[in-house]
Amino acid sequence: MSTIDPSKIPGLRPEVADQLLADKLGIEVTDWDPKRVVATMPVKGNLQPYGLLHGGANAVLAETLGSIAAALNAPEGKLVVGLELSCTHHRAARSGLVTAVCTPQHIGRSTSTFEIVITEESGKRTCTARLTCVALDRAPGDK
Repeated sequence: MSTIDPSKIPGLRPEVADQLLADKLGIEVTDWDPKRVVATMPVKGNLQPYGLLHGGANAVLAETLGSIAAALNAPEGKLVVGLELSCTHHRAARSGLVTAVCTPQHIGRSTSTFEIVITEESGKRTCTARLTCVALDRAPGDK
């Protein structure tokens, strides 16, 4: 079962809709507004060896939301891909859900940048990420 509604992602190839990394991590997008994309992710199942939420899981959550926001804000007919991702891990999450809120910082013709704030259930910030995406005429590798 997919936790992401593929019909809401502009340009998503149908043949990969059931292979999204976000599904494996349990990421569930709850708000699809181009100005504010929100998702949750369980800590359980996404741990590093010390029982803390894996920093890579934070990165996947951030890039998933930023990429969705970039696609929702992309110029007509353009596809977007991540260009640069930066994550600062402020504190550990050990259980429950984390929530990520993605807001645009810059929307241009060829690039867009988003801030993604991840918090644990008490509202404390666990990670701040920034994703810059680039708009392309076609997907990388297409001829």
